[in-house]
Amino acid sequence: MTTIHDLVLVHIDNKPGFYARIEDVSPDVKAGWWKVKLLVLTIPVQIYSWILEESQINGAQFTMGGTPVLMEKVVSPEPVAQAASPEAKEDDNEKKGGAKVVSLFDRKKKE
Repeated sequence: MTTIHDLVLVHIDNKPGFYARIEDVSPDVKAGWWKVKLLVLTIPVQIYSWILEESQINGAQFTMGGTPVLMEKVVSPEPVAQAASPEAKEDDNEKKGGAKVVSLFDRKKKE
């Protein structure tokens, strides 16, 4: 299910068109339809507002002016790791022969 703050790849005419982040989803006056506010990640950044059905938000193909459009949720290729303490991460890196991780936030406190 695609929801607020998700990243989507919008396909236009069956080709990747642009990436966008869903900023807001609110009910439309027409039952079963939703106002979707998209932050389009182009240069310059733009805001689009589309009125879509829930199935379209979740990846069903639709048309705009006869052009096929599809919103595909982007899933990170890496699983999100469990947050570990900074000391545990440093020990892990050192055991693997990697470099020591230095926190810039902690460094700023010492100055």
